[in-house]
Amino acid sequence: MKKNYQDKGVDLFWLDEAEPEYTVYDFDNYRYQNGTNLQVGNTYPVGYSKAIYDGQKASGKTDIINLVRCAWAGSQKYGALVWSGDIDSSFQSLRNQLAIGLNMGIAGIPWWTTDIGGFHGGVDDNDDFRELVTRWFEFATFCPVMRMHGDREPHTEPLSNEGGGKMPSGGATEPWAYGETVYSIMQKYMRLRDNLKDYIRVQMKNAHEKGTPVIRPLFYNFSQDDDAWNVEDEFLFGDSILVAPVLYEKSEQRLVYLPEGDDWVNVFTGDLVSGGQTIPVKTPIEQIPVFVRQVDWSHLEKAFESLN
Repeated sequence: MKKNYQDKGVDLFWLDEAEPEYTVYDFDNYRYQNGTNLQVGNTYPVGYSKAIYDGQKASGKTDIINLVRCAWAGSQKYGALVWSGDIDSSFQSLRNQLAIGLNMGIAGIPWWTTDIGGFHGGVDDNDDFRELVTRWFEFATFCPVMRMHGDREPHTEPLSNEGGGKMPSGGATEPWAYGETVYSIMQKYMRLRDNLKDYIRVQMKNAHEKGTPVIRPLFYNFSQDDDAWNVEDEFLFGDSILVAPVLYEKSEQRLVYLPEGDDWVNVFTGDLVSGGQTIPVKTPIEQIPVFVRQVDWSHLEKAFESLN
């Protein structure tokens, strides 16, 4: 890797398959020096990231980070930016991602991301998928890392009959691949992400220095609020922003719980809402419910102007 990539200018790696992937899921049937996969398999991705990290560090690299498909406790020490793998393109999968991301953060691995829209099954010109990828894009705007990826349909034709050219490629997955309506929505959220750079930089610094999750359950900041412990379909993006992703298809509104102890500003309407209550919030396709603590609104208001 050093000879063929790093020495030619590659600073970080997409390490991909770190589990490793098995042909037979009989975990007692695979043997390593330290024991069977059933005994030691979960430590494999830690050693996988460590091996690359150690090589990069020995060659003088600093601030090391690599995109990797699997992790375990301690992987964060070795620059592991983890994504959730080759997941299904469905709203059920989107709901799973929220749970996965929050658990990863609480487990001490703050650098986490997903394939926006899922990896398997998305069809570029299908209206149902366009709804899904839009909702997923809105959610991903408030994830630690925001990235597009996926094996879209229909596949392209192979480029040749030789070598790698024999392999077809997935369809386009750039934001403009899903029609003008979707593209215009995604542009707004890309601008928002860019506008939030200073805010995100602070959250990333806290994650690096103190292990503070970039995304976290409501109870992380509002542990004295008993109701906050029961909310599993919302999260905090940093210290100031509450996000309630749209997790079901054809949703026109959803209920949002606002933690007690703060007043909250609806970023789309500017309405001020007292905490400690659940309220209905409209969810047209271009809006994901987002609230900002009133005490921080003056610092963040300008960033959210791109949504209106």
